[in-house]
Amino acid sequence: MKRSITARLVLMFAAVALATFALAGFALQNVLARELERHQYEELDTSLKNLQFWIKAIGSPERWPRVQARMDALTPADGSVRFWVLSDDPRFQYGKGLAEIDGLTREANGHGSIIELPGHERPFRTLSVHIDPLDQRPAVRLIVGHNTEPYARTRQAFLTALVGLGLAAVLVVAVAGYWIARVGLRPLERLSREAQALRPKTLSQRLRSEPLPVELSALAEAFNGALARLEEAYGQLEAFNADVAHELRTPLANLIGSTQVALSRQRSAGEFQEVLQANLEDLERVRSIVNDMLFLARADRGEVATGLVLTPVAQEVRKTIEFFEFVLDEARTQVSIEGDVHTEARLESALFRRAMSNLLQNAIEHSEPGAHIAVTLREEEAVTWITVSNPGAPIDAQHVPHLFDRFYRADASRNDRGEHHGHGLGLAIVKAVASMHGGQVSASRQGGLNTFGFSVAR
Repeated sequence: MKRSITARLVLMFAAVALATFALAGFALQNVLARELERHQYEELDTSLKNLQFWIKAIGSPERWPRVQARMDALTPADGSVRFWVLSDDPRFQYGKGLAEIDGLTREANGHGSIIELPGHERPFRTLSVHIDPLDQRPAVRLIVGHNTEPYARTRQAFLTALVGLGLAAVLVVAVAGYWIARVGLRPLERLSREAQALRPKTLSQRLRSEPLPVELSALAEAFNGALARLEEAYGQLEAFNADVAHELRTPLANLIGSTQVALSRQRSAGEFQEVLQANLEDLERVRSIVNDMLFLARADRGEVATGLVLTPVAQEVRKTIEFFEFVLDEARTQVSIEGDVHTEARLESALFRRAMSNLLQNAIEHSEPGAHIAVTLREEEAVTWITVSNPGAPIDAQHVPHLFDRFYRADASRNDRGEHHGHGLGLAIVKAVASMHGGQVSASRQGGLNTFGFSVAR
């Protein structure tokens, strides 16, 4: 099941709101509890000081009933406020349950205890004070107690209201979050509709990034970049199909034509042998094209060179030059090896020589007779560059980035005096070999020399 961004945003909004309201409610509940406790102590202190003033002024048993009457008047009917006077003389005592009260730990003035009284669900909070003796009255301890039930009910009501309001607020935030998420995702929905409208015939179309937010603009630009690469690849594929058809059409047409001519009348065995020889040459060319295409297909799938051996690069270059010795002599062309001639690299010899052969053949074909070709070896950090330079016709700068593309020919200057050589895959194979060795390719024109090269990892 796919997860919805809107649902995730709503859940995150609700979770954040719930956590925020919970923390705020916890803090408010604690503040309320402290304030209620302080208020209760203030009421206790007020009642205590009021009665303390009366008791201090009375020192005879005859006047003590006036104090009792005062305390009776201050005691409400529900018993939420209670008074006790503890004394060694029974005549100066007051309050119910004096035995339990007297059994409490007697603390310093101003301090009290939380006590449980029969008939009350909630405990009483108390304050007490010691009053010095006067005349016939001995020293007494005055205790005032307030029932905590009203304060507990207040806290409970506040907590209930807080929870209800908090949950309602979370619900409101969730609804608002859903609306905000829907509004915020509208540009993404529009972007999705534009992407769905793309077709192979409209690959030149691009997503509009101007009206998008910054966060989505980067996504649209990246998608447009992918579209541009896809359009380029699609164009290359169409061109590749056309080039393959063109390259195969010529030898196939030659095969069909020569065969039809040979069959048009009676031929001798020698004539048929000549036709078959010509057909064999065209078939060899077709096989070469197919083999090169299969090799490039393997390279495109990420195949890498496997039989890598640490080898002196100059040694492999010399072996390749020796292979072209007859061609070089016929063209009166000399080849020299320059640069870091002692460098070594991990090579698969067969692949390296194939790439080197293509570069040398390219240089020989596009050089005048008697020219000098230079093979330069250059070490750079973790790679070794092998470049082949030859004097030749200048290459337009617009063609340089495409020289290693399949079947690409810049112009007629890439043919030797109007004669067609190869089938346009030589430099593409050089690029594939470089990639299989963890390297790159390069092409440049400087000082009247055309330079093609590739690198291999050391």
